[in-house]
Amino acid sequence: TLNLVRGHGHTNCGHHICSVTDRRRIDRIIGTEKPDFIFHAAALKHVDLVEANPEEGVLVNVFGTRNVADAAKRHGVGVFVLVSTDKAVAPSSVMGACKRAAEGYVRMANMPSENHGTRFVTVRFGNVLGSSGSVVPAFEKQISRGGPVTLTDPAVERYFMTADEARMLIMHATLIATKADRFEDRICVLDMGEPVLISELARQMILLSGKRPG
Repeated sequence: TLNLVRGHGHTNCGHHICSVTDRRRIDRIIGTEKPDFIFHAAALKHVDLVEANPEEGVLVNVFGTRNVADAAKRHGVGVFVLVSTDKAVAPSSVMGACKRAAEGYVRMANMPSENHGTRFVTVRFGNVLGSSGSVVPAFEKQISRGGPVTLTDPAVERYFMTADEARMLIMHATLIATKADRFEDRICVLDMGEPVLISELARQMILLSGKRPG
């Protein structure tokens, strides 16, 4: 927020702290601020933690999304963008299943008979390089300590995207939703090429640091 204010002096920034599970407060905030766009990224994203606490995962990732989407419709928000994950594709975890359910609700909300003029769109992220939840900083710390570099499963593959690509994907999806002149059921996914084997990523990072795997 400080960067927005410093870079654009005319920007009017407000702050609200609220859980997306608090339906009444969410409705009150959106009704008061009346935003043109909502970028809904609030979620429990840690796979293992959500696996151990499935009730919280459902409460935040599914019902929290419903609360914000419903408030967006009630108060005439122009575009609602759900930030989802590639783990929602054929989900094998509670977190992925929760995000898949959230996607389903947003797709239903976008039906012409349901949306009340609000356009809904979903973007699916891969793993964002350098983000707080990315494996890359974790590997860097382990390598700098001299190892070991730990893998949950050496057979795991992941798609990766840069932070700039993630931002542009959100902006592109927003533009698509804004310009659409008819109902379109959209889930936007960045073409991230082939998935990367995590064990190979670790090996390359070890080599690039001047060390030798094993």
